[in-house]
Amino acid sequence: MTNTTAEGKPLKDWFLRGMTDIRGTQVGPHSADSEKPASWWRVMCLTGLDYFSTLGYQPAIAALAAGLIAPFATVVLILLTLCCALPVYRRVARESFKGSGSIAMLERLLPYWWGKLFVLVLLGFAATDFMITMTLSAADATAHALENPLTPGWMSGTGWQIGITLILLAALAAVFLRGFREAIGIAVVLVAVYLVLNAVVVVVALTHIADHPFLVHDWWSAMFRANGNWFAVIGISLLVFPKLALGMSGFETGVAVMPQIKGGPHDTARMPIGRIHGTKRLLLTASLIMSAFLITSSFTTTLLIPQKEFQAGGHANGRALAYLAHEYLGSGFGTVYDISTICILWFAGASAMAGLLNLVPRYLPRYGMAPQWASAVRPLVVVFALIAFLITLVFRANVDAQGGAYATGVLVLMTSAAVAVTVSAFRHRQKKRVWAFGFVTVAFLYSTIVNVIERPDGVRIAALFILGILVISFISRAKRSFEVRAKAVTFDGVAESWLQEDAEDESGVIRIVAHEPGPDTAEEYAAKSKSERYYSHLPAASRLLFLEVLPKPRTKEDSSDFVEELYVRGVEKHGFRVLQLESISIPNAIAAVLLEVRDQTGIVPSVYFQWNEGNPISNMARFLLDGSGEIAPVTREVLREAEKNPKRRPIVHVS
Repeated sequence: MTNTTAEGKPLKDWFLRGMTDIRGTQVGPHSADSEKPASWWRVMCLTGLDYFSTLGYQPAIAALAAGLIAPFATVVLILLTLCCALPVYRRVARESFKGSGSIAMLERLLPYWWGKLFVLVLLGFAATDFMITMTLSAADATAHALENPLTPGWMSGTGWQIGITLILLAALAAVFLRGFREAIGIAVVLVAVYLVLNAVVVVVALTHIADHPFLVHDWWSAMFRANGNWFAVIGISLLVFPKLALGMSGFETGVAVMPQIKGGPHDTARMPIGRIHGTKRLLLTASLIMSAFLITSSFTTTLLIPQKEFQAGGHANGRALAYLAHEYLGSGFGTVYDISTICILWFAGASAMAGLLNLVPRYLPRYGMAPQWASAVRPLVVVFALIAFLITLVFRANVDAQGGAYATGVLVLMTSAAVAVTVSAFRHRQKKRVWAFGFVTVAFLYSTIVNVIERPDGVRIAALFILGILVISFISRAKRSFEVRAKAVTFDGVAESWLQEDAEDESGVIRIVAHEPGPDTAEEYAAKSKSERYYSHLPAASRLLFLEVLPKPRTKEDSSDFVEELYVRGVEKHGFRVLQLESISIPNAIAAVLLEVRDQTGIVPSVYFQWNEGNPISNMARFLLDGSGEIAPVTREVLREAEKNPKRRPIVHVS
């Protein structure tokens, strides 16, 4: 069960490369092509596509939200970035180093179906964040292209906006279909060029301010004339922070792509110290770079750009630094800056795509809540691209219309991360950190609530993603419930010897009696043996093996899980031979054991059931929810799905 691709079909083999079996062990795009992880600073450029690209619109957002107070509101954003978001995600990197992010930390808190539902809801918000990152960034890149002074006037209009955005999204998908290594290489070039150009614009702007000190005096005076005193300035800065929260959009992606980071020589699967340290360096370096650009860009744009230009229709609306580039460095440099901004905004979707490709295969296939091909990368790229096309058409590639959903997804994920690390600190009895992370949780929760109240459209869009994930997940779970869900079946020495004895018996038949564990008495097993021989017409001297499947304790796994490893023990009870195992789903486990018996002995076994009374609908519901219900017909259906050749299929008898 290692690969389902067909021989002789190179296109299909290429398309499904990296696909695994139902175990869902695929962990992201780097696995699909067997590509080696990269240095942390290179991966930082990948996450920085999303994070750093917000410089294209963040200064204008701050100016619109806070007016002349924008630099102080940006200081609040920077403090929350360095003192709140950074510590939270450094801890997430340490405790969720497989790229599952804060969602995996919260998953461990809630077992059974409630935990699965909670994860699916968070995946809905993650999908909102990452998908809107792709569509909004591509739409914003298109807007920058169409607003450039050198762009022909006949290219204005919604039709061009939508068409170019779709082309950019298609090109992004093509990069990921080609290979993930190319995405990181492109990211390094784009981020390096973009940051250098931004540094040039900021330095020139600061130099102009230094040469004209009256600009600072005029701004300072105007700010206090409009707001009165420091208390008002600080209060407004705190109140408008939620509108600036997009400036922290790269943290969840930063931990989602952890598997791409090269580890150290002493890394182990249980504790990859080098990879964790690399991720922490990534988060710290990205935060410091972004913080420096945020404060300097907000300060320079507020002082040098008239407030009216930030309004809708103004030349600095959504492109404040581009306005300064054209104004102080000429149209030539300004056009180069626009091209760089367009490229990084277009490719900002790469970090979002990488996040999705790391998250989805870690959860949905493992839950049985996605088709088997969802463990491969390229089919997922096509699916995500089609969803991005649909979002673009629905919103007509309008940047402002998608902003609310983007902010909602970012803030919900950051709030969930803060909750996860707070609970982690509480479990480790770190009282000071509990209070510190608790404060961070309150801050992010406040920001989320304010954003939802002011922009409820974001919750509506996220709700559609959540509803879609829930519906598709449960349909897929129901369809895949008849798969053999065992990763492996292992027999202990006693069980193996019994199977070998029966295989070498002159009858050449292995007979297994499915027995529901009950009173552990000699009378119970004797009655079951007598009943089975009578109703199934078995010879009195025939050898029988009892098979008992016990429910797994909740502390290990639960029936809401989809895959497991089975360990079969041989236990002698009152003179009867009993094969015992624990499982999360009884019929699937029986089918897996029968198939393994066939493979190990070369004999197709027969299994004997007694019919259970009960409503078939309620029995099916019990099977889907807790792995019990009507065992015999479900076991046969699992075997029929797993083995298409009737001659090699274990035989099911029901009396």
